[in-house]
This record gives sequence, structure tokens and C-alpha cells, in this order.
Amino acid sequence: MAGETQDSNWPLPKFYFKIDLGSVKDVLFQEVSGLEAEAQPIEYRGVNSPVFSTIKMPGIAKIGNVTMKKGIFKSDNAFWEWYGEIKMNTIARQNVVIKLCDEGGNPTIVWTLANAWPTKISSTDINADAGEVAVETIEFSHEGLTISNQ
Repeated sequence: MAGETQDSNWPLPKFYFKIDLGSVKDVLFQEVSGLEAEAQPIEYRGVNSPVFSTIKMPGIAKIGNVTMKKGIFKSDNAFWEWYGEIKMNTIARQNVVIKLCDEGGNPTIVWTLANAWPTKISSTDINADAGEVAVETIEFSHEGLTISNQ
């Protein structure tokens, strides 16, 4: 309607984000998925409860792996080298920081994966008929997901 002002509060677009892997800043990724946490319910009923059913309460927190996709660049084997360091419960763990940015490139929401390490790497498929960029997939296991606003 004429004369009304537009609300300046818009949802954030999800296509502008930055990722830091330990001390390496602004690593280029195409996609991030699996930023989720879940509290597994515990069912309990006290022996003297007058209600003939259980109650549910939060139990152990469960965090899933986070999957990221990125283009493959010439001579870029950093993730394969990191994955190759896995030996009998030893791996270099790093904090992974995912920053959703506003139009000025400033972080607005920040997800931090504590003590992350690559648990799976999938290389690109190869197809002579495709005109696509070569993309590899990296799956990270981690020990905690925190979310903050910047």
C-alpha cells in the first residue's frame, strides 16, 4: 500500500558464510550441513507415582557429524593429509568456526565445532559429459556445537 514503510528486518540469506579451520582463516566451502544437536529423552516413572505413565526428561546430548563440500583446487591436498594423520586414537583436532555473514561480510551467527577432525572424505565423481566443478566432501566429527551471535 502507498505510504507504508517497508520493514527493514529481513531473514538472513544463507549463501554468504566464512569458515575457519584452526588457525587457517576463510577456507572456501560451497555447502555446510549437519549443524544439529539433539537431547535424547529418558523415560522414567517413580514407583509411587499416582500417574500410570512415564515422564520424559532430557538425557544425553547427541551431536551429529557436520558435512562440508568444497571445490577441488590444484595441489590442494590439505584435508587428505589431515585425514592421513589418523593413527590409533590420535589425530590433530581443531576448532572449526562457521560464520553466517551479513551483506557487509560481518558475522551474525557463529557455529563452533569443538575439537573437530575429518572422519570421512569423498572425492569428486569423474564424468566426461559433465561440465561441473570438481567437488570433494569432508565430514567432521566433533565434541560439541556452540552457537553465538556476533
